[in-house]
Amino acid sequence: MRDEQAAAPGVNNSEGKGSVSTDSTPSSLIPHPSSLASHPSSLIPHPSSLVSVVVPSYNHAAFVERTLRSVFKQTPAPLELLVIDDGSNDGSPRVIESVLKDCPFACELIARANRGLCATLNEGLARTRGALFAYLGSDDLWLPGFLGARIELLKKRPRAALAYGNAYSVDADDYVIDCTTDWALYRDGDVRRMLMEILAPLSPTVVYRRDALELYGWNEAARLEDYELYLRLSADGEFAFDPRVLSAWRQHGRNESEDLRMMMRERLAAQRRAAPALGLAAGELEKFQTLAKFRSAEEFARRGHKLQAARLALASIGGAASVGEAAKMLLRLAVPHALLRRRRERARQEATRRYGRLEV
Repeated sequence: MRDEQAAAPGVNNSEGKGSVSTDSTPSSLIPHPSSLASHPSSLIPHPSSLVSVVVPSYNHAAFVERTLRSVFKQTPAPLELLVIDDGSNDGSPRVIESVLKDCPFACELIARANRGLCATLNEGLARTRGALFAYLGSDDLWLPGFLGARIELLKKRPRAALAYGNAYSVDADDYVIDCTTDWALYRDGDVRRMLMEILAPLSPTVVYRRDALELYGWNEAARLEDYELYLRLSADGEFAFDPRVLSAWRQHGRNESEDLRMMMRERLAAQRRAAPALGLAAGELEKFQTLAKFRSAEEFARRGHKLQAARLALASIGGAASVGEAAKMLLRLAVPHALLRRRRERARQEATRRYGRLEV
């Protein structure tokens, strides 16, 4: 066990509120199934005892206090909060232990050796009991009213496996640098085509129905934790969409999602694994995979990796959704990287001007 983990002693306060412990679309996508409609959790109990919240923590000592306090401010309050530190070496457990003393509802910290994000999420699911389940990364934020809005939406949508919405992207100082309302064409209801076209909910926006989630959990062999799960859940039920912005995803230098090659490989592998559940024939899957590669080439180009973008685009240009999309990609490859970088910076500055800084 690492020094900072061993330094976090077990705590059981007199009110029983907190504790700390350590451990070693193609046509085949239609019609939409409705198997979730008959699940018992469609009958939602009183919201004050509804949602289990898990915060998987890993080396976010600079941000985790803000994350936890954004959970504390939710109304209605969660049934429980479980924080699992996955082997941090930056003193995160000490920060978490101190902040949890202010938690106004039942909470627990588990600090243990590293097992990976998917294993941590599965552990959190197994250790909690709420009819609804949500997790919040240890550097992300919920805005006031997030949980209440998701609870009310799921009450109205018994066929929905989860509820999700729009999100801000914020920098290390909580300034908004992007917002999904400006570019993401999210869908409500049947989202199978949306997901296969490589647009997926951001994790801080999602609240799951537990009985749907427990059918699958997170694939611990995968590095892109949510995408395969979303694909499988979309084959079983609707996704309920709330267009409001009620959460924030943090972008900083240590985000795993910056590894573009990993993301592309993981998306393609997840599509192949989920294809039978989605009813995709081999030809349909191949078309979606080619589109996924083309969209990955666009992302490489946006980040300034032109050589990789060009190779990938030329190999997958037939997967572009339209002639216009293909032409836009070729134009981006022709624009000097310095100009693209300046455009990205201007876009971030404009987002900050429009949305400001989050005060959660």
